[in-house]
Amino acid sequence: MTTTLICDCNKTMPLEPKTLGAALAETLPLHSTLCRREAPAFQRAIQSGDEVIVACTQEKRLFGELAQQTPGAESPIRFVNIRETGGWSRDAASASPKIAALLAQARLPEPEPVGIVSYKSQGRLLVVGALDEAERVAALLADTLEVTIFSRGPGSAGGAQERRWPVVAGRIDALAGWLGAFQLRWTRDNAIDLDLCTRCNACVAACPEQAIGLDYQIDNAKCQSHRDCERACTVAGAIDFGRPAEALEAGFDLVLDLGEAPLIDWHAPPQGYFHLRGGLTNAQAPATLLQLRELVGEFEKPKFFDYRQKLCAHSRNEQVGCNACIEVCSAHAVSSDKERQRIVVNPNLCVGCGACTTVCPTGALAYAYPHAPDQGTKLRTLLATYAVAGGRDAVLLLHGREGGQALIEQLGREARLGRAQGVPAQVIPVGLWHAASTGIDLWLSAVAFGASQVAVLATGEEAPAYIEALREQMAIAQAVLAGLGYAGTHFRLIEASRPAALDSALAELPRVHPQRPAVPARFAVGAEKRSTLELALDHLVDAAPAMKAAREAPLAIALPAASPYGAIEVDKSKCTMCLACVSACPASALQDNPNAPQLRFVEKNCVQCGLCASTCPEDAISLVPRLLVAPERSQPVLLNEAKPWRCIRCDKPFGTEKAIEAMLGKLAGHAMFQGEALERLKMCSDCRVIDLYSASNEMKITQL
Repeated sequence: MTTTLICDCNKTMPLEPKTLGAALAETLPLHSTLCRREAPAFQRAIQSGDEVIVACTQEKRLFGELAQQTPGAESPIRFVNIRETGGWSRDAASASPKIAALLAQARLPEPEPVGIVSYKSQGRLLVVGALDEAERVAALLADTLEVTIFSRGPGSAGGAQERRWPVVAGRIDALAGWLGAFQLRWTRDNAIDLDLCTRCNACVAACPEQAIGLDYQIDNAKCQSHRDCERACTVAGAIDFGRPAEALEAGFDLVLDLGEAPLIDWHAPPQGYFHLRGGLTNAQAPATLLQLRELVGEFEKPKFFDYRQKLCAHSRNEQVGCNACIEVCSAHAVSSDKERQRIVVNPNLCVGCGACTTVCPTGALAYAYPHAPDQGTKLRTLLATYAVAGGRDAVLLLHGREGGQALIEQLGREARLGRAQGVPAQVIPVGLWHAASTGIDLWLSAVAFGASQVAVLATGEEAPAYIEALREQMAIAQAVLAGLGYAGTHFRLIEASRPAALDSALAELPRVHPQRPAVPARFAVGAEKRSTLELALDHLVDAAPAMKAAREAPLAIALPAASPYGAIEVDKSKCTMCLACVSACPASALQDNPNAPQLRFVEKNCVQCGLCASTCPEDAISLVPRLLVAPERSQPVLLNEAKPWRCIRCDKPFGTEKAIEAMLGKLAGHAMFQGEALERLKMCSDCRVIDLYSASNEMKITQL
């Protein structure tokens, strides 16, 4: 059982409890001050033990405190925003179907828990930057963190006279890792050893070129090697021009980089690494320092992905095929391990954007937070409830949990103040962990479920590679629907960072009415991407206008490059039927015939990874991205065949005539394949051995 509590504070939303209750099969009393005067209604609900849905996110903290103070409160509580997402807009009077859909979504069970990635930080902080600024930062953090400074020059004032923190310097060779596990490698190549230096300033005073600054390192571009400084440092012995460079390494839990150019220049840097250009003058300095102070202890985050190597089309036989996940990852979490025919995802670096799963053609990488079946259930529930409540032409607006959610809420407030139109009644916001975490399997499923359009909101926080990937995937999905005869544009990427831009883009969506199936699908989204795509395609094909117009000829829909579907073309004049492509194919799209020299192809299985083309020694294969809508798509089709070569000794067939003749032509001039040795290449493996051992002029190993 679920109890839903809706509240219209000061009557700012035209809510229709009867309409909402009918769609949800529940009686919904309308409250006006649920968090104040009518709070007892909330308390009674949470004492029932049933799940409670509160249609208010603004007072979430207050409701939480009230629940703690309520005796016998056992009910799980969920909160859903119906105000900024629908109630505060110019067409709020028509938003009841959308509000019903949002409430129905909130009633769904929580997704299954996912794996956890753990971090441990002892607070060992490395501050990299000019010595004066690094020391000022260290003074603000040293009471909580164990600070080490990597000096990159004196700055404007140089280091303080008192050495309060360890200071190292030199040439940084590499910085890698993540929260709790950073490794810094550097080369100490300066004549002054900072561990021995006492900051007595004798060297600074003695240097005639002023080549030594208050970072207590020698500027080799200014130094003329008078060695006055070395003589001045006789007691401490910190200066030695003959000291060889030394490679050093140290571990840290956190890194604060104050340099102009970041040491880790990634769109999504590792957790625990912070770049604060300009140091304390940066506007983000207070927030960054506060965040650093809190990063001591043990931390957890979800494991955002599942990987199944058997589905992966990255490599075979050390040939690289699909590289999409590696190229799109802005966190550098995905790398190639082609020797083991796989990719490797570092869960500590993964930030959960899901772009790798979006571009994966096979589903080897699957998004897990939540899994696709949970997302599919959410979309189907939203669209089904919207339709039951009388909604038409639903548009799903997929957005991220941070920038996207905040922008939608800002737009709702602007609409309430009369400065914007707000989220239209047909547009249903759908929150995701990241805007790039869904792809064509869920998008096409959404259209099959009844969505008129699917829009993805990008707010500028996404990596450029993600935006490009979303465009490419939308082009593929749109090409499929256009090829099937569904008129209009069904997929849109909305790029907006301000409420006004979002308001303008959303206002355009309800004005178009793309064609879609008349009857919504009811299939369940599966865990495997290809299986879900097949279910969506089956439903879309059954109702496709293009299929009614072309019942006799197969329909071949041209798709953009990098599509997950397609065929291959084989140049028969080049192909020798070596069948190397068959062994390289990770999806069993290419097959041989055990009874005859034939190359067969099942188009439904092809993922367009290109391994067959890169493996083919004759360069005889090319990819043809397309979607074939015909029974032949699921059946083996003959691409090439050849006459078998027959052994010249026993007449047993082996290989093909073309392959053997090509081999003979290439080896005819080789010194090791002359006379009888060349003739043996025309024999089967058994006869080759017999002929070798029966030849009187061959040296036997037993004679050696």
